[in-house]
Amino acid sequence: MNFCCGTFQFDLTRPLVMGIVNVTPDSFSDGGLHGRRDAAVAHAQQLLEDGADIIDIGGESTRPGAQPVSVQEELDRVLPVIEGLRGISVPISVDTFKPEVMKAAIAAGAHMVNDINALQDEAALSIVAAGKVAVCLMHKQGNPQNMQLRPDYQNVVGEVGDFLRARILATVAAGIARQCIVIDPGFGFGKTLAHNLALLRELQQLTALGVPLLAGLSRKSMLGALTGREAGQRMPASVAAALIAVQRGASIVRVHDVRATADALKIWNAINGEIK
Repeated sequence: MNFCCGTFQFDLTRPLVMGIVNVTPDSFSDGGLHGRRDAAVAHAQQLLEDGADIIDIGGESTRPGAQPVSVQEELDRVLPVIEGLRGISVPISVDTFKPEVMKAAIAAGAHMVNDINALQDEAALSIVAAGKVAVCLMHKQGNPQNMQLRPDYQNVVGEVGDFLRARILATVAAGIARQCIVIDPGFGFGKTLAHNLALLRELQQLTALGVPLLAGLSRKSMLGALTGREAGQRMPASVAAALIAVQRGASIVRVHDVRATADALKIWNAINGEIK
């Protein structure tokens, strides 16, 4: 399976590591640590040295209970970082659901849009199609303000799969090449611990949709619920979860702890002959 990410091409014979750069004051794990341009750029460069294959830059927290920020505020956070990283050796992804931010980020040099709303906004769909960039389509139930109040599914794996299948079809119909599409089941986005565990357990089912699968489990509350650890102490659990996701078909893992995850995947790749 091939993945086209703007001007970058991946054959996915090994899983990719997407490093997280949150340019926010309130993200659940690292809020405020990289809130200024220079700190965020330096952090991204460190993640690149640590083994990141993609850098994902976000300017608005989407943790449960997070409050929205204005378009201008988000632009002021992410654009200087994208511009500061222009020309690095890996793709830059922008983590946003706002069409205006997508358009400006693509113009600034982003190669991928990571949208928690799965391009359900027609303006976002048009902008990504016109920008000739990759996209990650994520499933969620509700929004960050209410998504963890009462998540409800009859069959979480089936319902997530049905939603993502429909979004893939809509995205392709809009003119976005299938090889530029990634899907994300949205761990923690409108899911209970039981829902998250069912999705991880049955993740292989989603590979039948025929596009690369991204898993974002890093430091999430489900790992805290299982280990009793606070967000900053969840690196071992996050690495274990990333490995399990890869074993169940994930082609990309989105993580805070790039070096530890990349090292673990080197062992996994060696055992598996670097062939998924």
